[in-house]
Amino acid sequence: MTTNPNIVRTNRNMKKTTLVLLAFLFIGNATGIIAQTELRTLKQHAFRRGEFLKFRIHYGFIDAGEATLEVKPETEKFGPRNTFHIIGQGRTTGAFDWFFKVRDRYETFIDEDACQPWLFIRRVKEGGFTLNENYSFNPYQNTATSDKGTYTVPEGVQDLVSAYYYARCLDFSSLKEGDIFPINVFIDNEVWSMNIKFEAREELETKLGTFKCLRFKPQVQEGRIFKEKEGMTLWITDDDNRIPVRLQAEILVGSIKVDLSEYSGVINIISKTE
Repeated sequence: MTTNPNIVRTNRNMKKTTLVLLAFLFIGNATGIIAQTELRTLKQHAFRRGEFLKFRIHYGFIDAGEATLEVKPETEKFGPRNTFHIIGQGRTTGAFDWFFKVRDRYETFIDEDACQPWLFIRRVKEGGFTLNENYSFNPYQNTATSDKGTYTVPEGVQDLVSAYYYARCLDFSSLKEGDIFPINVFIDNEVWSMNIKFEAREELETKLGTFKCLRFKPQVQEGRIFKEKEGMTLWITDDDNRIPVRLQAEILVGSIKVDLSEYSGVINIISKTE
């Protein structure tokens, strides 16, 4: 029996519409609070609708996969608020795809002015493991709701994807070695406090050319995947875009390197050397 692709497409659209409607109703229940409380306004000039980033993932010396981050061109509404709809996807390629297939998809809807999430969608398929989660956020009440319940969260809490876009909005104008930037992330029904430590400015050679970069050490959870708390290093462009150029991490069973391989729709000039 052949499945009509139009029916499949319609079902996907209906699921997405249902999630957005649920989030809209969630916001509507806080109407009284909305009338009394103002969300922060965070001016940002780091990204815009239509930005697309692609990365190659290497496991040791092996080309293992690819990942993308896309800010969709459409403006999504949550109640009266405009949001950025951002989709992140990751997949294994080549030989890795034969013995450990990964097909991960993450979506977040970030408030355009406050740079805080309203809805986070997580779809994980890794080997035989699958995970489907939806988190609704209410920044007026500082709560996050999943199918496990409603949780009180810190003001300005982020989801797994929105945390990266929020970090791109931070003020680095007086950056100095050793500066630490704390970010609270709600994931797996708990709050994870993450610190990002600035190390140095340096030039980084890649297949796309040489970039002027800022080097950071994000503090990760030691023991679950990573060998140590500061086992990850991140390089971002030293310009107003703050685009990741490379990420390296020592994990329990080897090392991973993620390199920027393609970009388009960026809002500012990229800091590459001649």
